[in-house]
Amino acid sequence: MATSGTATFNLELTELVEEAFERCGAELRTGYDLKTARRSLNLLFADWANRGLNMFTFDQGTIPMVPGQATYDLPPDTVDLLEHQIRTGAGDVATQSDITMSRISVSTYATIPNKLSTGRPLQIYIERLTAGPRVTVWPIPDNAQAYALVYWRLRRIQDAAGGATTMDVPFRFIPCLVAGLAYYLAMKVPGGLERMEMLKMQYDEAWADAAFEDREKAPDRYVPRQMFIG
Repeated sequence: MATSGTATFNLELTELVEEAFERCGAELRTGYDLKTARRSLNLLFADWANRGLNMFTFDQGTIPMVPGQATYDLPPDTVDLLEHQIRTGAGDVATQSDITMSRISVSTYATIPNKLSTGRPLQIYIERLTAGPRVTVWPIPDNAQAYALVYWRLRRIQDAAGGATTMDVPFRFIPCLVAGLAYYLAMKVPGGLERMEMLKMQYDEAWADAAFEDREKAPDRYVPRQMFIG
């Protein structure tokens, strides 16, 4: 028996919404139905940002450090930073070096006696503000050499906007996306409450399956700490 020979399955926005409405026992009929479904999708994406790491939203970025400047803005769609290193000798194969920075809390940063100390940055404080995330490094970069902050971030999933045809998710998350949208729509469509508990269970199961697959497959590596006795 011949197979299709393709592996490009995806669902456009209208198809996602139609499938979700059908699971609620309803139909997509009006422009407002599509509008309210898009709003629910964006709320669903916000929920996913709170549920855990979505590996398909990982991005790497670099911020050149400026001597005497401690605070730097991150891209506005940043949810959080996952890794952060200070790089010296950027672009030089012989001298480039990445050193991991320690993430500190606001309490730890507040207790630093001299926040104006300069040198090679070793610690990073991340502020997840409503106006946009930013980082503050300590010590403040000096002018002894060029520094760059290299980071891996968790970005926001792109909006389900009016002009979007497909969603910013990989194919393996499509079942979870449809299940979650159906559950959200069931709270709003007539007669949806009767199916809401079942749809919630389906959504939770689909999320668990997708989240379990969307994880690092590399083996864990443990580095023992050295103990120094004075």
